[in-house]
Amino acid sequence: MQSILDSNITYLKGVGPRKAELLKKELGINSFNDFLHYFPFRYVDKSKIFKVSDITSDNAYFQLVGRVTNLTKVGDKRAKYITATFTDDTGSIQLIWFRGIQWVLNRFIPGKKYVIFGKPSVFKNKFNFAHPEIEDYSDDTFQISGQRLEGIYSSTEKLKNTGLGTRGISTLMKELLKQCYNELIETIPDYILAKYNLISRKKALVNIHFPADTSFIDKARERLKFEELLLIQFQVLKQKNSVSHKIKGHIFGTVGDAFNTFYNTNLPFELTGAQKRVIKEIRSDMRTGYQMNRLLQGDVGSGKTLVALMCMLIAMDNGFQSCIMAPTEILSNQHFNSIRNMLKGMDVDVELLTGSTKKKKRTEIHRKLEEGSLHLLIGTHAVIEDTVKFQNLGFVVIDEQHRFGVAQRAKLWRKNTVPPHMLVMTATPIPRTLAMTVYGNLDISVIDELPPGRKPVSTSHLFESKRLRVLGFMKEQIKKGRQIYIVYPLIRESEKVDLKNLMDGYADMLHDFPMPEYQVSVVHGKMKAEDKDFEMQRFVEGKTDIMVSTTVIEVGVDVPNASVMIIENAERFGLSQLHQLRGRVGRGADQSYCILMSGYKLSNEGRKRLEIMVETTDGFKIAEADLKLRGPGDLQGTQQSGVLDLKIASLVHDTHLITQTRNLAEHILQKDPELKSADNVRLKRQLEEISKGKLNWGIIS
Repeated sequence: MQSILDSNITYLKGVGPRKAELLKKELGINSFNDFLHYFPFRYVDKSKIFKVSDITSDNAYFQLVGRVTNLTKVGDKRAKYITATFTDDTGSIQLIWFRGIQWVLNRFIPGKKYVIFGKPSVFKNKFNFAHPEIEDYSDDTFQISGQRLEGIYSSTEKLKNTGLGTRGISTLMKELLKQCYNELIETIPDYILAKYNLISRKKALVNIHFPADTSFIDKARERLKFEELLLIQFQVLKQKNSVSHKIKGHIFGTVGDAFNTFYNTNLPFELTGAQKRVIKEIRSDMRTGYQMNRLLQGDVGSGKTLVALMCMLIAMDNGFQSCIMAPTEILSNQHFNSIRNMLKGMDVDVELLTGSTKKKKRTEIHRKLEEGSLHLLIGTHAVIEDTVKFQNLGFVVIDEQHRFGVAQRAKLWRKNTVPPHMLVMTATPIPRTLAMTVYGNLDISVIDELPPGRKPVSTSHLFESKRLRVLGFMKEQIKKGRQIYIVYPLIRESEKVDLKNLMDGYADMLHDFPMPEYQVSVVHGKMKAEDKDFEMQRFVEGKTDIMVSTTVIEVGVDVPNASVMIIENAERFGLSQLHQLRGRVGRGADQSYCILMSGYKLSNEGRKRLEIMVETTDGFKIAEADLKLRGPGDLQGTQQSGVLDLKIASLVHDTHLITQTRNLAEHILQKDPELKSADNVRLKRQLEEISKGKLNWGIIS
């Protein structure tokens, strides 16, 4: 039987078709249930009455009681705005309205008392209220709902123009709660409510919109956040359990000649403890008979590719082919060259397939894949084309996985009857709380050590006045045989001003570092692919001393001899991008440097980002800071997940609840995997509602 909460918002008294369409377009509200979960973002206390003489400029809200006089239209034939004088026994203040002019003209009765509420602003050294809230005054006005705490809702200009500002939304919410009060059934079992001291769902929903006092706001928020996060954790864990226990996978029981030969003769350096631990975790997955789905996190230069290669050699020892898919040709080439070098002298056939691969070579690769003689394929999106057929694909590595959509990743699943084991890698460290929710259906491995001999990159922030000092430092480094990156921001390749800045920077380099003593490369996204590759290759081979570039070198360029990264207009980059760029240096044994150049005019957030970069080289600390500064929606790749469409909880501020609900969900599912017990019937019912699509929790797979 359908609940009244499923009703279209059109049918709520006071809405109708026109407002319903606006609520849908502006706020994504379609049903009574959607509207019920549209929560206030803050609250104001309307229990206090101030006087005009009390008004200060401390950005506070004030509520006054007085009379309105001198209502005046300003403008010629058509009034542009209206002013009025508001007076109490301590003085007067101006009121002003720029819209709803006719409504204002009809609203006031001379001599009558009114209550106004708003935040004062200053014009020509005098306070005024623009568009204050207004209500008629009566002796019982301040007896309503105890402390008169009022929720403030986000609205839009279009909604406000149809009467759906905070006051209008609040009026509709009262009507909704009146109609739906008896339908607000409990979703959390009593034993959980008691254990965590949570109020009922009904009480929480009433008090989140119309709190009895400030303590009820906190209780309502805690309860609703707990429910939201707990349901997400159940969704993620049930999905993970379903995959790990239902999708059959290849059994790689043998560690044979390919792995052992590489380990004993070709391993470029001693594995770190973290690399050994991760290889054991992956080997354990590959022996279970179920498909592996594992996320491998590792900071820039931590040795993820080496781990992936050793696992692909295990696949080869068991008679299976492997594939690495990377988002760009640059990164694909980088993997191909480094893996081919590491496999030197071994009987392992490795090929590269990208959009630039010539037809003759492409045909040869297709043939070798189908006959099974090609052991390892590395490439871009080209590897998921329908024409690419493997004889026996058993292991897939997806690098920088956030750059691929779910559909693209799924295409590799279908390259074999039994789906291959999947290892997705990212050099963008993901905060633990984010990983618990967004990637919670994947097993997670972390490489949290750098290979031996690597020194942390020394990072400094310098203003434009230090330019000559920087030029001198660059010349010193080049004399020592080192190479230098200079990166300019290019937010979109169409931004002419950025391209001009880069080309001006290139011209400056040619002036400050004249030929033939110094060689300078330039690389940007407007160049033809072959020209870009030519310039990059010159730098990789050490034929140029300086590379002036845009962020096309963010990933995929590995030049151990490059020891200096200079980032121009560094305040225009996000933390994650700055960290990725810094990771291009520090890949050899020499001390490396990252210099963040900026102008003096910095926003608070821009200054904070640069401070964080100077303070730490720890990618996980930077990711945590990025999450706090920008919120989860901007972190790379998270946009494709509906998990982050949170109504009230925060992945930044509610880390204790994320951990608490994760542990609780794991504990419950261990004891009652199908939630069949009488204690858990409410959870089972709510999860079934979610699975019907009534609530939109997405899952990244």
